[in-house]
Amino acid sequence: MVFAATLSTIDELGYARATVDRIAAAAGVAKTTIYRRWPSKGELIVDCLLDAFGPIPLEGAGRAELMSSAVRWIAAKIGEPGVGDAFAGVFSDAVSDPALRVVLSTRLQDRYRLALQDALGEPEHRVLFFIDVVVGTLLHRMGMTGEPMVDADVAALVEMVLPYFADGAGPT
Repeated sequence: MVFAATLSTIDELGYARATVDRIAAAAGVAKTTIYRRWPSKGELIVDCLLDAFGPIPLEGAGRAELMSSAVRWIAAKIGEPGVGDAFAGVFSDAVSDPALRVVLSTRLQDRYRLALQDALGEPEHRVLFFIDVVVGTLLHRMGMTGEPMVDADVAALVEMVLPYFADGAGPT
């Protein structure tokens, strides 16, 4: 209930104007109820994103298919109402909030990094670079246009990153 209210409030008002007060009102709960569980808006957003994203679907017969499905999955998730705005907003807040950066990296990014490392057999730094390139590109597009990346551009992104990562090429 709180997560759905969070995303709908962000979708309606934008990240900056989606205050905890407004999210609580949309969820039909007291603001103190939210702050008992999440000490900050940023921590609420991170848990909301974890719920929205769910587990990464690691599908495909080989590395290229697995990586392609991962890119398409995150692009689709970022395109869901409120999700891209929430992700971009909390990411932006983390630039000047070291504690929120720790929450983002340990609770959100690590979950997907570890799954990708295990599936791909890649070292941490290469998987982090893959995440940076893909998620950074998707969030940049959303920030510049206000819209998620269209399917044709997601396909082009896949075509750009696969040669570098899919066969284990590139710097180690």
